[in-house]
Amino acid sequence: MQTDFHQSGRHEAILRILKSGEVRGQAELVRLLKKEGHEVTQSSVSRDLRDLKVSRVSGRYLPAPDVIAHVDSDFATLARFVRGIRQAGPSLTVVKTSIGTAQSVAVAIDRAAWPEVVGTISGDDTIFIATASAAAQSKLIARLREHFQV
Repeated sequence: MQTDFHQSGRHEAILRILKSGEVRGQAELVRLLKKEGHEVTQSSVSRDLRDLKVSRVSGRYLPAPDVIAHVDSDFATLARFVRGIRQAGPSLTVVKTSIGTAQSVAVAIDRAAWPEVVGTISGDDTIFIATASAAAQSKLIARLREHFQV
């Protein structure tokens, strides 16, 4: 049986995949998750979709509005802690926060499951966000500035 950590990572991956494009069926979602290295079956994906309150509308899967609203409210609450956003090379973005708040901000970014984010590492007042390309980084920085108004 997988731990909650694995399930949480899988849930984040599912939300990211669903936001990044139209997924028409569970078999397609299983294939995409396996491609990312998740050990899943159709039944585990079915349970995950139920846990995440994902609906199938007009032939595509959509996350529940309260899941999206929760992520948006995280950003609104955490915006006051973000002090700056800077590029650190073609695929690394640095977010500076108030002391002791970087982990909370990083968790909100992870929960957002943005397709351009490969991963985050946070310390006490600094977050490193990796992207796969310079284009993905540009999109990420625009998103961060929109949400955190920095």
